[in-house]
Amino acid sequence: MMIKHRLHKIPNTSGIYLFYNAKKALIYVGKATNLKSRARSYFLGQRTDRPIERMIHEVVDIRWKETDSVLEAIILEANYIKKYQPKYNVEGKDDKSWNFVVITDEEFPKVTTVRRHNLVRCFGKKLETRNWKLGDYTYVFGPYPWLNAKAMMSLLRRLFFISTCLPAGKQSKYDSVGRPCFYYQIGECLGVCTGEISPREYKEKVIKPLIIFLRGNKKRLIISLEKKMKEFSKKQEYEEAARLRDQVNVLKRIRDIALLNKSFFEHGLRVTGYGLRIEGFDISNLGSTGKAGSMVVFVNGEPDKSQYRKFKIKTVEGQSDVDCLEEVLRRRIAHAQEIRNTKDTKLRSTKNNYWPLPDLFLIDGGKPQVNRVKKVLLERGIEIPVVGIAKGRERKKNEFVFGERGKGKEERGRFVKWVEENNKLLIQVRDEAHRFAIAYQKKLRRI
Repeated sequence: MMIKHRLHKIPNTSGIYLFYNAKKALIYVGKATNLKSRARSYFLGQRTDRPIERMIHEVVDIRWKETDSVLEAIILEANYIKKYQPKYNVEGKDDKSWNFVVITDEEFPKVTTVRRHNLVRCFGKKLETRNWKLGDYTYVFGPYPWLNAKAMMSLLRRLFFISTCLPAGKQSKYDSVGRPCFYYQIGECLGVCTGEISPREYKEKVIKPLIIFLRGNKKRLIISLEKKMKEFSKKQEYEEAARLRDQVNVLKRIRDIALLNKSFFEHGLRVTGYGLRIEGFDISNLGSTGKAGSMVVFVNGEPDKSQYRKFKIKTVEGQSDVDCLEEVLRRRIAHAQEIRNTKDTKLRSTKNNYWPLPDLFLIDGGKPQVNRVKKVLLERGIEIPVVGIAKGRERKKNEFVFGERGKGKEERGRFVKWVEENNKLLIQVRDEAHRFAIAYQKKLRRI
């Protein structure tokens, strides 16, 4: 009875879930993009061979902690595993899939990931303690189960301006000035390669904020960065103040499901679509009074009609499906939980009406629609996969269009494979969005 009652209360947000036994001991901690769906899957869905699912009868209580993003859920999970050593996390660990983030002890510290078995080989049982420091590594953070290490490092590099280049003077014995690296040219390197930042400044501006974040103190970090931003502004150092402002804005709305690797998709989200929140969008466009948009929501592979939304197009003149879709997406994103602290007066009306962001956007349309959706998401700093389904002649042929061209080859390959394996579900979402849009358009024409 306790379990059913708790499952009903769990929110549809990202975070970690905590399983306790009859002795009130924490026996398992996991992360989720959707806490309610993930926790329910243990008790309502098909079983896998993981130790916790074989021993699920031991669980008598469930608790949870919400986070603003998948990345923060990953970090919080790691900190709980390190602190409490839950029985079924420890017994179920796989050395090949558990990663640690390490910071080296160098003039310009490097930040990278290391497999668990490599650290155990060097440090043995010391790795299981709560110490942050080990050997040549100034700091060691983790473990991060089921982590896509490459995606995490890419995101951390952008968030904290982590340098991956050689310092000026060490690139070549013939060049003491230093050549700007690629990331410097796009504004994501503070000048290690050109000699514009000293080792002391690099540790203060890059490494120190990163450590605070990896310890799970995002709120304290944001307060600290906002304070520094005001100080630089008062000193009329506007370029650095602007950098900190942009960094704070991105930290407030980070979200990237690509951090979860193939193993997590198989064991956590499952290739059947279990645990996923998919939002499907369609535009029905017929004359000036018949323009309507729809949003349907599928959770655990099933429609959740209580979360469906319909949109009467307000700003688009003429008959442009792409422009109508952009309006719908912007209005939908205005309800996202990630912007709940916004000061934008245009969004205040939605402040108490939050809709959790999905794990996948499914669009009824081809490249023009998908590209427009990606543009809107990019502007808001939202990294969520987008798939379009082109209708084809008489809707008899379905062509999948992907909005993930910027991803790595391996990561994109996994995503394409997942779409292929779940094409029936995605087509069902598309058809439901189309049906809902048509129904609303007909209603508008009768008014």
